[in-house]
Amino acid sequence: MTDQIPQVIQRHVFSVIVDDEAGVLARVVGLFSGRGYNIDSLTVANVNKEQGISRITIVSSAVPQILEQIEAQLNRLVPVRKVVDLTSTGPMLERETALLKVNSTGEKRIEALRIADVFHAKTIDATLQSFIFEFSGTNEEINNFVELITPLGLIEVVRSGVVGIARGSKAIF
Repeated sequence: MTDQIPQVIQRHVFSVIVDDEAGVLARVVGLFSGRGYNIDSLTVANVNKEQGISRITIVSSAVPQILEQIEAQLNRLVPVRKVVDLTSTGPMLERETALLKVNSTGEKRIEALRIADVFHAKTIDATLQSFIFEFSGTNEEINNFVELITPLGLIEVVRSGVVGIARGSKAIF
């Protein structure tokens, strides 16, 4: 019997350039669900109306062999123009936006405003009993903000999902 070295699960951000047409997102998601791959985050938007191009950003966590399979299988889909594993290609930036609704009064209200200020969160709505904060940052930064604000009356969170872009002067398409 040979001892196998366990493979470490890695988190990768894939940028997928696709034709902007009906059913593309369903095909991409179907690829993941059909093979049992997990999607940690998914965002999609049209990025060039004239050329009919949309960009899908997918975050997935798996062992390296599965991540390679994900990239290869995405490249085989017909509406896909290009797939880039941003995590593997070099320096990149990623951001996510969250809206957080906090119900609090008195000292908890003041503390929630202090924490929001430290994190550079923007107050986009306020009533006498509640706030809605807008915060943009990395996944970890948002998780830290949520953790600190939770005991102060956090009642609802909405997150956009991750978007990512490679650093430097070159575009991926």
